[in-house]
Amino acid sequence: MQEHGEKGLPRFVMEAGVALLTGAFGVAVCYGSIEAGAGWTEMGPDAGYFPFYIGLLIAFGSLANLVSAFIKHRGSGEIFVDAARFRAVLGFFLPLVAFAAVSTFLGLYVGTALYIAGTMIFQGRYKWWIGLPVGIAVSLFFFVIFEIGFKVPLLKGPVEAWFGIY
Repeated sequence: MQEHGEKGLPRFVMEAGVALLTGAFGVAVCYGSIEAGAGWTEMGPDAGYFPFYIGLLIAFGSLANLVSAFIKHRGSGEIFVDAARFRAVLGFFLPLVAFAAVSTFLGLYVGTALYIAGTMIFQGRYKWWIGLPVGIAVSLFFFVIFEIGFKVPLLKGPVEAWFGIY
């Protein structure tokens, strides 16, 4: 346990936030299921019948977690994460978000090469002339495995189109 004098994100805030987020997801599942039909027909259950009850379970579980957070952690002062550790987590999380964004526009292989190279250079402190070839090699390895070996086409972008790979 952390001391009460430390600064950071309180555990109560984190637990309540996650409970509210998962609760909103459960409600969204229920709402979408009702639009698809969550009842029972002559042929059996509608398309949204099963997802509706799963959404209800998620919502009720989230409500139970929210109540538990209020009972166990409200006013305890327990710290979930301090600023230094949060920065370390962001150091890995933000590049993953960038990888997803880059992969959407430039394709998975270019995104993979940039992510591996960037992670090696900026977080691993490798020289660029080591990180960049490794990123390209990993991406080429994935291309050979998925596209040629398994015959599974993955998301490609303008770079692959420029090389005539489609």
